[in-house]
Amino acid sequence: MMAKILTLKIQIRVLAKRIIPCLDIKDGRTVKGINFVDLRDAGDPVELAEIYSKEGADELVFLDISATEQKRKTLAELVYHVAEKVNIPFTVGGGISSVEDVDILLHNGADKVSINSSAVKNPQLINDLVAKFGSQCIVVAIDAKEIDGEWNVHLVGGKVPTEIRLFEWAKEVEERGAGEILFTSMNHDGTKNGFANEALAKLSSEVNIPIIASGGAGNIQHFADTFIEGKADAALAASVFHFKEIEIKELKKELRKKGIPVRL
Repeated sequence: MMAKILTLKIQIRVLAKRIIPCLDIKDGRTVKGINFVDLRDAGDPVELAEIYSKEGADELVFLDISATEQKRKTLAELVYHVAEKVNIPFTVGGGISSVEDVDILLHNGADKVSINSSAVKNPQLINDLVAKFGSQCIVVAIDAKEIDGEWNVHLVGGKVPTEIRLFEWAKEVEERGAGEILFTSMNHDGTKNGFANEALAKLSSEVNIPIIASGGAGNIQHFADTFIEGKADAALAASVFHFKEIEIKELKKELRKKGIPVRL
C-alpha cells in the first residue's frame, strides 16, 4: 500500500503544471516591458519574491536582464536576499558565462540557473555545467522571434538577432544535457494576447525535457490554453502577477476546475 501511495505522489508531482512568476531585474528593481522594451518599475524583487512564495507560486525565476548587455555578473547579494525569503525552487539568470558564476549563485541560494546568450556563443558551456552541477540545475532560456514564418533565436535580452533556428537549437540544448527550456516568444512578450501555443506544441513534440512557456499571459484562459494547446509543462508570467491582474491562488483554482493538474 505504501508503495502505491508513493507511486501516486510521484505521478502527481510529474504531471502537475507549474505557475512561475518572473522577476526581471534592472538596476536592482523589478521591471516589465512590452516586446522586450518600454520598461516600467514593478517593485522590489525581494518583497515580490516573498509574496509569491506565500501565495502559492510553484517556482520563481529571477533574471537580471541587463547583466549580459552591460558585461557584468548577476547580483549575487540580491540573489542571497531573495533566497532568504522563499521556500520554493528559485532560478537565476543573467550574465552567467562560466562554471564559477554558477557556483557562486548556487552557494548564494539559487536552486537552478538559466543561461541564454552564453550558451549560444559557447554551447560547450551547457555540457560543462551539466557535468559539474547536474541537469536538474541547468535551464537554457531561448528568446526567439517569428519573422516570415521562421523562428530565429535572439541574444542579449532580445537585442541581437541570429540565424539560429529555434527548434534546431532546442534539440541541441537537450542533447547537451539541459534539464529544461525556458522559451520566450518575443512576438508575444508583454502583449497579454496569449502564449505562442503553436510553437510551444511543436517544441514539446520535438524534445523530451520540460518546456516553460513565457510571453503573452493576459488572463486565466491563456494559462489554460498554453497547458492544453501548447503542451507546456510550466507557464511563466510577470506583469499580470506584479500588478495584481491575476492572483495565483485564484488562477490555480480555475485551472483545477478546467481539469488541469496544479498544486493547490
